[in-house]
Amino acid sequence: MASPHQKAQRANKKHKRDKNSPYPYTRKEADGAPSTPSNPIASLLQQAEFTKSAQTLMQCPADEGLEVAFAGRSNAGKSSSLNTITNQRKLARTSKTPGRTQLINFFEINDELRLVDLPGYGYAQVPEFMKKEWQANMSDYMEQRECLAGLILVMDIRHPLREFDLMMLEWSVHSNMPVHILLSKADKLNKGPANSALISVQQEVEPFGEHVSVQLFSSLKKDGLSEAQQVIAGWLQQTIEQDIQE
Repeated sequence: MASPHQKAQRANKKHKRDKNSPYPYTRKEADGAPSTPSNPIASLLQQAEFTKSAQTLMQCPADEGLEVAFAGRSNAGKSSSLNTITNQRKLARTSKTPGRTQLINFFEINDELRLVDLPGYGYAQVPEFMKKEWQANMSDYMEQRECLAGLILVMDIRHPLREFDLMMLEWSVHSNMPVHILLSKADKLNKGPANSALISVQQEVEPFGEHVSVQLFSSLKKDGLSEAQQVIAGWLQQTIEQDIQE
């Protein structure tokens, strides 16, 4: 649930996109079938476009409005999940070299709402000091970013709840931040094993409290897409409802 500070900030405006930004994220037309009027949430989310990248908390956009962040170990399918949820094939850059993206990347939905792609962690072949720096920057972001309304935590269904995942869950409890876990690449398992994995993770995260939820998700088959969009909409509900009514 959004904090009082977050609610107070909803009417504020954020900095607009720097069109001269060197980072190679660009607005793309939505891929696949366009969203229908019966799914206004999807229509709104697919408006997301790259705004800027930041290495530290100080470089992030103004701490106002509301935003939902995507986190996950490298190679967990985080960028693919973000692309699927926004119906944009190349919004978040995917790489054949997991862990290459080292920056916090911001995507503007409108003047008040953003999606955020946090750096992947745990797989990249980079120096240890750099991994520690990423961890420190994400800790600052998770604990101090007051406009953060919720966290989408992406885990490969075949390798859930690794050290990084547990660290993010601990941060969320400390910050009283709602977390929704996407068990990605669910298409890699048959229905029975996938459901068993879902139940197992649900049981393991019970000690973290009611603010942690879990679902199956497949970027390839778009299974679980509507459910994930509805969770994000719930975190951003009042602002999204205002946009839909307009």
